[in-house]
Amino acid sequence: MTATIPNLPSLYDPFSTEAKWQKFWEDNQVYKADPNKSGEPYCIVIPPPNVTGSLHMGHAFESALIDTLVRYHRMQGRNTLWLPGTDHASIAVHSMLEKQLKTEGKTRYELGREKFLERAWEWKAESEGTILNQLRRLGVSVDWSRERFTLDEGLSKAVVEAFTRLYEEGLIYRGEYLVNWCPASGSAVSDVEVENQEVNGNLWYFRYPLTDGSGFVEVATTRPETMLGDTAVAVNPNDDRYKHLIGKTLTLPILHREIPIIGDEYVDPTFGTGCVKITPAHDPNDFDMGKRHNLPLINIMNKDGTLNANAGEFQGQDRFVARKNVVSRLEADGFLVKIEDYKHTVPYSDRGKVPIEPLLSTQWFVKIRPLADKTLEFLDQQTSPEFVPQRWTKVYRDWLVKLTDWCISRQLWWGHQIPAWYAVSETDGQITDNTPFVVAKSETEAWDKAKSQFGENVKLEQDPDVLDTWFSSGLWPFSTLGWPEQTQDLATYYPTTTLVTGFDIIFFWVARMTMMAGHFTGQMPFQTVYIHGLVLDEKGQKMSKTKGNGIDPLLLIDKYGTDALRYTLIREVAGAGQDIRLEYDRKKDESASVETARNFANKLWNAARFVIMNLDGQTPQQLGNPVATELSDRWIISRYHQVIKQTTNYIDNYGLGEAAKGLYEFIWGDFCDQYIELVKSRLQADADPVSRRVAQQTLGYILEGIMKLLHPFMPHITEEIWQTLTQQSADSPQTLPLQIYPQVDANLIGIALEEQFELLIGTIRTIRNLRAEADIKPGVKVTANLQTESEKEREILTAGQSYIKDLAKVETLSITDKQENQIAAKKPQSGLKTIGLVILAIFLGRLGLAVGNAIDDTPIVGTFFEIVGFSYTAWFVSQNLLTAQARLKLWRRFFLQRELEQSQEPENAIAGVIGTIQVLIPLSGVVDIEAVRAKLEKSLSKAEAEVQSLSTRLNNPSFVDRARADVVQGARDALAEAQKQAEILRVRLKALP
Repeated sequence: MTATIPNLPSLYDPFSTEAKWQKFWEDNQVYKADPNKSGEPYCIVIPPPNVTGSLHMGHAFESALIDTLVRYHRMQGRNTLWLPGTDHASIAVHSMLEKQLKTEGKTRYELGREKFLERAWEWKAESEGTILNQLRRLGVSVDWSRERFTLDEGLSKAVVEAFTRLYEEGLIYRGEYLVNWCPASGSAVSDVEVENQEVNGNLWYFRYPLTDGSGFVEVATTRPETMLGDTAVAVNPNDDRYKHLIGKTLTLPILHREIPIIGDEYVDPTFGTGCVKITPAHDPNDFDMGKRHNLPLINIMNKDGTLNANAGEFQGQDRFVARKNVVSRLEADGFLVKIEDYKHTVPYSDRGKVPIEPLLSTQWFVKIRPLADKTLEFLDQQTSPEFVPQRWTKVYRDWLVKLTDWCISRQLWWGHQIPAWYAVSETDGQITDNTPFVVAKSETEAWDKAKSQFGENVKLEQDPDVLDTWFSSGLWPFSTLGWPEQTQDLATYYPTTTLVTGFDIIFFWVARMTMMAGHFTGQMPFQTVYIHGLVLDEKGQKMSKTKGNGIDPLLLIDKYGTDALRYTLIREVAGAGQDIRLEYDRKKDESASVETARNFANKLWNAARFVIMNLDGQTPQQLGNPVATELSDRWIISRYHQVIKQTTNYIDNYGLGEAAKGLYEFIWGDFCDQYIELVKSRLQADADPVSRRVAQQTLGYILEGIMKLLHPFMPHITEEIWQTLTQQSADSPQTLPLQIYPQVDANLIGIALEEQFELLIGTIRTIRNLRAEADIKPGVKVTANLQTESEKEREILTAGQSYIKDLAKVETLSITDKQENQIAAKKPQSGLKTIGLVILAIFLGRLGLAVGNAIDDTPIVGTFFEIVGFSYTAWFVSQNLLTAQARLKLWRRFFLQRELEQSQEPENAIAGVIGTIQVLIPLSGVVDIEAVRAKLEKSLSKAEAEVQSLSTRLNNPSFVDRARADVVQGARDALAEAQKQAEILRVRLKALP
């Protein structure tokens, strides 16, 4: 795949590179799992995207997270399987086909079930590749040989097996119950297919007269048409306003039906008037209340959303048309009291895009409590599965506690047809609510059962409905591995290791899988559930089709490359389960954050290119592992093993974002900006051969390790660099995904060493910053004085002074005691010092004697001076000659005063601080200080003028109130930027001498 002579192009092309390696990995079945392979199993089954779908940012985010985990564990030596597949998406496909038929002027009933399903399979064959090929572009390391589809033969067999077992165990039944009904699709829908939307509606108040003529009660409702199905009015039994009415009856307006007033503590006395109309057949809460009080259930709705014969004169009208007409009739009859504006939540069908209708219907149900209770036992007794973040455990548990029976039948044709056959010969050839049926695994078995029950002349018809998609999805973790057969895959990879999914389907998919798995396999289907957050748009809002604020991941891939997008999505994760915000400019279709990741890829590419060019055509294996002696080599190796430890710890604990950020800092900062720069001089042809080879060994060793560490996050660029670096042969190619992940060697980590080197790096950074502030040209070398009171810091700086000079462009470097400055470096040797001081003492003594002799002849005065001279000499010796410290002090006082004066900080210098180290750079002769000052002052004046202009604009109420919100926000952002720039300029001006 690569040339035998190491060579990377000057520019990195992500598009050709990514396509090449995606093809190579798939063609060579690099990710094909083998249950016979050694190693601890690690298995993830893909959350199956809808076969109708196309890649959206949620898919890209989730796939990037999963692939990072899978690649990491594969490189850790685990027997890894990531199993791909798609879901048949009953409602979505069904709705799409019916829209096609509508444009042709046909209905599915005219076409017939068989022809309809033929169309569905044809469409699936054409469109299924869309989402799968898009996933391929993400470079996902799935085993494509095990790809599954929820309607394939194996999974269909599992669905029939599960249904028949549950039915035979009394856990599936057919009965009349209130379901979520979508009039647009003509089917019951599950809770997950219902989206609650806040709408601006109305609250209508009506009078219902007491039957005895003694008055009336007022009720309030948001759905006036449902009053036609009212079978009671309820009040709270503790409400003093109405408890005397409990037991009386009312006459329902329009239909004149007599209905009771009942007392139920569910009623909220503060809502509306405190009197609530009860429509058991059209409201889930009313349904429960109706069961408690044995109320009749009157359905007024047809399945297409029109009203039926129970609605009287409104029969045949659409529900929303009937709403207006019912209100008009009640107003005409004098029963309308008032209408109020009312904001409330309305459940919409996610697929049909219309308000759902709670509808009384005969459907198939799963008795959920036995399944949920068993799942709760796993959770409470074994903490299985374990949720990451842990806070989602309570949400999951609360959901299991509150679950009610699950409606699993859908009035559609695309899906798993319910394996029940009705003996229509017993009910005049029609399927009715009372038609007897048999449940069987096949039509042949159904005929055998039916004949034994109803005789040889029985006529059978299979239930036309299909199962809820979530029924087959609930079996996904084990049906994809071969269940109900005891396959080798099932024995090896089940239970799966990790489920990665969004929090929004904990209730609908995660709970379904755990309940099904607990019942059929006696185990939870996965050890860990890693709940990730959402990808929010540039304004921090949830992406949705309704808002039209989605960001196309393929557009960003085409612009920046797959690795850049993957890395961005993972790096943005601040903690497990947190939402991430993706920067995006909709006018330019650009993302600053993804561009940053692309720049990171380019930085890595250029660094790798430099390293490979300087290895003299040798691979890291040929060079051998380095035995580091120099400070910089020991430092980078220590940092490398520290990063191995940090990265593995983060990934093992699902801190993927933290791991990605740590690698970025190490690769860009430590390796590229520091170490490579430090060793450049050692790579020259005339450099010391031993030092040069150690530098080459270290570069090759660290670069190959970086490729392995980064591979799970950015698989394509790392594969390309690794192949070139290690010079893999096309005849027997190795591949990076199958290499062993770096292992930490604690013996090579030196915390003290890293702290010391950080001091050097910080010093270099400070000098560079001072150079930038003083506008010193890059090619100009400077003089630098480093002052610190710490002897340890001086030792570190002295040991690394060559690095400081090289990286900070320093020609003359002095490292001194902050208090004593350069004096300590120039103090004489103790022997010479002592001799000099003794000579000084003798000289002063002889001088004293001479003076004494001169005045000795003077009476009294001579004696006086002898006493004074002797005393002074004794004092001088005691103060200045007896100790080393006193002798050094005297030496400085008399002989080093000039040096002290010269060592003072020059006037024209710029200073900075790193920790306790003061950094001083003289500017005289290096820059024109006044020119720099003038330049900074000019820039400051411009920035201050911008601040003034924007402040005036934003303080103008007319602008703030009338301008578009994005324009106002843009002005605020510009003001903040101008203020920040002005502050920086002031700091730089203040720093000038």
